[in-house]
Amino acid sequence: MLYSTKLELVGKRIYGKTREMIGNMEKEESYMQEIADGYRPDVERLIKYIPWLETMKGNDAVSGTYSGQGIAEHSITIPVYDGNLLNLVKDARQTQLMDRNYAYVYSRNKIRTVAEEQRYIDHATIRQMEGLKGILSKYILGGMTRGAVWVQGVTNGSILKVLVKMKEILDYWERR
Repeated sequence: MLYSTKLELVGKRIYGKTREMIGNMEKEESYMQEIADGYRPDVERLIKYIPWLETMKGNDAVSGTYSGQGIAEHSITIPVYDGNLLNLVKDARQTQLMDRNYAYVYSRNKIRTVAEEQRYIDHATIRQMEGLKGILSKYILGGMTRGAVWVQGVTNGSILKVLVKMKEILDYWERR
């Protein structure tokens, strides 16, 4: 009799913990849904650039230099950027996806090379959306002082990968 009572108590304790774990999982899932809903408007604003980014990946035609009227002989060269790139930068800067502390994302996640950056993007989940924001910010905000950073982000495909991954994550949470 004593043995069966202990078994019942253990069973009740396990059932109670399981119920508690399920409740926590439901809370966590609703929290993740809130996070996804918060990012959705900004990401939807930028996904219209994905087809253009796909065509420009690995292509150096994103920028050129102005050489009209013999300016190269008498002055410094002036970079000229593709209009789609400038529109992407303008739209991205107007979203909440820009993080001025993007350098901390790189140090916190030990990202030092483009390959590590790409690997981080590939394995990102909803929990790494802040990290994806940081990577996007590096290329958008970093390009505000050095235009070559915009070109790097387009040619190495990092901007494209971040936007595609963000869209993929949000699509997953929209279906749930």
